[in-house]
Amino acid sequence: MANVPVQRMSQLMAKTLRDDPADAEVLSHKLLVRAGYVRRTAAGIWSWLPLGKKVFSNVERIVREEMDAIGAQEVLLPALLPREPYEATGRWDEYGAELFRLNDRKGGDYLLGPTHEEIFTLLVKDQCSSYKDLPVILYQIQTKFRDEARPRAGILRGREFQMKDSYSFDTEDEGLAQSYALHREAYKRIFERLGLDYRIVAATAGAMGGSKSEEFLAPAEAGEDTFADCPNCDFAANTEAISYELKPVDGSAVPALEEIPTPDTPTIETLAASLGVPASATLKNLLVKVDGEIVAVGVPGDREVDMGKVEEHFAPATVEMVTEADFAERRDLVRGYVGPQGLGKVTYIADPRVAPGTAWITGANKDGMHAKNVVAGRDFEVDEYVDVVVVQEGDPCPKCGTGLTLDRAIEIGHIFQLGRKYADALKLDVLGQNGKPVRVTMGSYGIGVSRAVAALAEQSADEKGLCWPAEVAPADVHVVAAGKALQTELALEVSEQLRAAGLRVLVDDRAGVSPGVKFTDAELIGVPKILVAGRRSAEGVVELKDRRTGEREELPVAEAIARLSA
Repeated sequence: MANVPVQRMSQLMAKTLRDDPADAEVLSHKLLVRAGYVRRTAAGIWSWLPLGKKVFSNVERIVREEMDAIGAQEVLLPALLPREPYEATGRWDEYGAELFRLNDRKGGDYLLGPTHEEIFTLLVKDQCSSYKDLPVILYQIQTKFRDEARPRAGILRGREFQMKDSYSFDTEDEGLAQSYALHREAYKRIFERLGLDYRIVAATAGAMGGSKSEEFLAPAEAGEDTFADCPNCDFAANTEAISYELKPVDGSAVPALEEIPTPDTPTIETLAASLGVPASATLKNLLVKVDGEIVAVGVPGDREVDMGKVEEHFAPATVEMVTEADFAERRDLVRGYVGPQGLGKVTYIADPRVAPGTAWITGANKDGMHAKNVVAGRDFEVDEYVDVVVVQEGDPCPKCGTGLTLDRAIEIGHIFQLGRKYADALKLDVLGQNGKPVRVTMGSYGIGVSRAVAALAEQSADEKGLCWPAEVAPADVHVVAAGKALQTELALEVSEQLRAAGLRVLVDDRAGVSPGVKFTDAELIGVPKILVAGRRSAEGVVELKDRRTGEREELPVAEAIARLSA
């Protein structure tokens, strides 16, 4: 980084703002715009200004260095991709509306890449023919595209974003496990160097497929993911990935099912109040349509259905709520009084809490009627058990039983053991040691580079503005000329000396801007060290301030330079 020219703010394209953008919802969105790092081009599409590009490039550099350190090789694949490979794996349809699809002038189908598993698979198929060519790890840092329905939170959730995606190719599962472990350790080093507070948690594979999957999450109020942490053991997981063991109970002593009149009780709340029972004694039955077929989802009455889990379970099928028209067409389904017993032509899935032998109060499939002593496995059958409830604070840890704590977080990395899903679809084989074809096994590993910038802003900012960790900051030192010509002259002189010492320098030499505005901007921009040429400039004394701690001291110029260069 030595010999980087001094960046003068009088020449910098970065207009700071005093007020938050009207559409900004989260801290990083507000501060990155106000401090002149990014500007909105369209919904979910952002331009990186010079300061923002410097931070982005620093994150990119750290990612690149650690990937190179594990022997990964960098390539750059196209963002505009043909339909056929994604159709072969089923993801042309699985991605649904999130996939940007387009046609060329000849009517050919293309997409803008959301991830590149298929294209990397075909690249290795073209380049590697023998077991001697493997293992290999390839990566790229590239722009990805997803047609988000509601792009929000600035660069945290955009329709266009920057990502490091890498892929490992091995001939044996043991090799895949080793490649996965290499990435896991590399990711830990990356996020530690970035200065991010993070957690590694179990996760679901989603549209990526495969078996083992873990997420790297940065705790933050702006996070869209919720993860559970056990205070007693090492269990940690995205709430979407938490599952519980099915534990049948003995329901032989439960009296026979009995229907009871319950007029005007179409909700769990009104039913529980009418009967004087806790909501947990009731069985809630939510009706959804899966590719047009009605499915009932059963959960305890005091719990909510996690629609994300339901959609994940039935993917790539489309899941939607039933409508008034559906009830009108199916007279056997009585709105507000649905029960699992006697349901015809309806698939019934249930949470493991609705275990065989458990007894419930639930709808009697008649208007104004419910049934009690309804026992799972005796009075109704569950077609499939699926963890579908929204995880709550205090739910038992699946590993040790201690109450879980919940927190919000930003997903900054995700690693997958894909196995042979893509190799099977695209017939990726190499010749083995015995001369026979061997099906290759794969891993996929992603880091949101642009998202990491937002996560850093969320975690490190304070009430005054951004406060970057040293290794990703746009400069090492922000020199402020507090007013007159003498101060400006000294500020520029000191800036050149700092540059010669190998430091990256941003100097505020703007004429006609008050010292107060310059100080406010310095704290908003968030460079780790602030050096002020102020009232004692004639004596060759400057003020050195630590942006994070606020500590400041006056030092002779030579000592300040030596301190900063150490």
